[in-house]
Amino acid sequence: MAKVNPAEFARDVRREVAKVTWPTRKETGVTTAMVFVMVVVASLFFLVVDQVLAFAVRMILGLGA
Repeated sequence: MAKVNPAEFARDVRREVAKVTWPTRKETGVTTAMVFVMVVVASLFFLVVDQVLAFAVRMILGLGA
């Protein structure tokens, strides 16, 4: 692999960063909100599944409830 001058490397990095399409503040906010909503939905789903499975195991083993 060829050695690259640090200044040339920095210029290349700046050129590549200029090509990136950065999200707007609104897009970032919407995406963040959607992540939080999906975390809550997934948490509730797994809570319900865990409770159902725990109830089933208690009934199978005869531990009451």
